[in-house]
Amino acid sequence: MRIAAIDIGSNAARLLINEVTEPKKGKPQFTKLNLLRIPLRLGMDVFTKGEIGKEREQMIMDSMTVFSNLMKIYKVEHFRACATSAMRDAKNGPEIIGKVKKSSGIDIEIISGDEEAGLVFENHVADALDKNSAYLYIDVGGGSTELMFYENGLMAYEKSFNIGTIRLLNGLVTEDLWKEMKEEIRKNINSKKPVVAIGSGGNINKIFSMSKTKDGKPMSSAYLKKYYKEMNDLSVAERMSKFNLREDRADVLVPALQIFNNVMSWSDIDKIFVPKISVADGLIHSIYDGLQKK
Repeated sequence: MRIAAIDIGSNAARLLINEVTEPKKGKPQFTKLNLLRIPLRLGMDVFTKGEIGKEREQMIMDSMTVFSNLMKIYKVEHFRACATSAMRDAKNGPEIIGKVKKSSGIDIEIISGDEEAGLVFENHVADALDKNSAYLYIDVGGGSTELMFYENGLMAYEKSFNIGTIRLLNGLVTEDLWKEMKEEIRKNINSKKPVVAIGSGGNINKIFSMSKTKDGKPMSSAYLKKYYKEMNDLSVAERMSKFNLREDRADVLVPALQIFNNVMSWSDIDKIFVPKISVADGLIHSIYDGLQKK
């Protein structure tokens, strides 16, 4: 069975195509066939002007046509397309969604921050981890940060904050927003067990690969502080050159590190696991689980 997920975030749009095989014994296997990422940067328009401009609107239309054609080529049987923070805030979001449906056949759903958080949780990463710890999922996007606290096999707390990398780049995150996040973390992220972070999003994946930490091992928060200090003093061009980064990664890495550092500091966490999970992966799992229930 082939399943696809489209995640339209504030920074980029992604199409993930998976082959799902069901062995007679054991869990289903999810094999990635293709992942295409297009840096649409919708948040650059929406968070400053309240709507998606003509140029980026055309980029969405073109991207969805490409995604639709790729799904046909791969003979995808089931898919779901979701949009998050930027499309939620865009005045002309519903109008653009109508145009996309007409031109490519893709029906985009705008999902809430809580549902976005739930989709990261769908990856069931904590199920395989040590039951003697509690886990804080931290998913940092362009428009928002989702936090989910997981203890004793249950989600004890979840919240979405309008603090994201594109909002920070545009100077749109107030001291009050940071204060609210800090207070929420101090109040709700507590456990008698040691608390470990689980990070998701393209930025933390990039830092993880740069840190040379082995897959499956946690990365120390000291690495996040080190990279933040190093990169914060450099221009985007200097970051691109020194760390061999694309421009659309070099500019958002510093605000992403700022968010991760703050969250981990306020929750007294010094280790973070970085499994390769995303909203798109969670979407694939939720589509599959929904089909199984039927």
